[in-house]
Amino acid sequence: MARRRNAVTIREVAEDAGVSLQTVSRVINDEPNVRPQMRERVQSSIDRLGYVPSLAAQRMSGSRSYIILAINDRERTLQDWRERQGTDWVDQMLLGGILTCSKHGYRMMVELVDTHSDHVERELGATVAALQPDGVILTPPHSENEQITRLLAQRNIPFARIGSIEEGPGFRLTMGDEDAAYESTKRLIELGHRRIGMIAGPRQYSLSGWRITGWRRAMEDHGLDIDGLFERGDFGYESGTQAARALLDRDPELTAIIGSSDQMTLAALEVARDRGLHVPRDLSLISFDNTPIVRFSQPPLTAIDQPIAETVSTAVEQLIRSRKSEPPVGVTDVKAQLVERASTGPAPRSG
Repeated sequence: MARRRNAVTIREVAEDAGVSLQTVSRVINDEPNVRPQMRERVQSSIDRLGYVPSLAAQRMSGSRSYIILAINDRERTLQDWRERQGTDWVDQMLLGGILTCSKHGYRMMVELVDTHSDHVERELGATVAALQPDGVILTPPHSENEQITRLLAQRNIPFARIGSIEEGPGFRLTMGDEDAAYESTKRLIELGHRRIGMIAGPRQYSLSGWRITGWRRAMEDHGLDIDGLFERGDFGYESGTQAARALLDRDPELTAIIGSSDQMTLAALEVARDRGLHVPRDLSLISFDNTPIVRFSQPPLTAIDQPIAETVSTAVEQLIRSRKSEPPVGVTDVKAQLVERASTGPAPRSG
């Protein structure tokens, strides 16, 4: 009778090969301190018995945990989940991370950490001690939190910093924010728009500044004035409402707005509707994020699609490779893409 593959244990492999559990674990983990003859004997038993290594077996050698830990902002994540606003940052993070981890025999785990907590080092330190991850992925704003990056560096844990270009420990990755803002502004200019407003995100996110830089650079490259065309929000709907009202009150000639989040841009859409403005005939809108909800607004929003899954996948690959080779140098930039829908159109004719 054929033995089920998932019924075979590491102990049975050790008994069949006549070696210790530790030796089997070293072979499973491809450790260098195993004699070729011993490796061949253990591998033969693994193949004959149809053994599939478990995570516990992989961890027995003590050199690797086969866990990649992703740290996300607690407050914002819980707020999005509770309000069910259609954001999918965590979904995309898991998509890229889980698939890539699985390909290499790793597991991804997610922890929520409060950026503003006085106990962030204690909380993260306890998590790291319990899980002993082989690598950590930090998302904004944690990727620029010195308490967090210092703790990981002191414990010699490789980590990736998404949304950060500052010098220091860890691998740096960005998602093309500045270029995406530049290209989006340029696209609106090609459509004839000259007064293009920007609703930026909060200062504690470096990516907010990169998007402002891209918008400003495109306007300046085309000889367009930006005075009175800038407002700042917190990525949330209410702040987008206030910012859109301020822009439209200040500049009746405004014909387009770029919002630094889907929620703020959806708020701008509602403000335009309340004022009797037709989108896109009177006002064009472009959003950052491209979460699922923007496909179902009326009209559907043109949006910059952030490559979250691809970026996290790249971060996982870098963390795993760093165990065997030199870490990447410089900043890895994963390009964003503009997805055009019905919220953008030619600028209205004056007069």
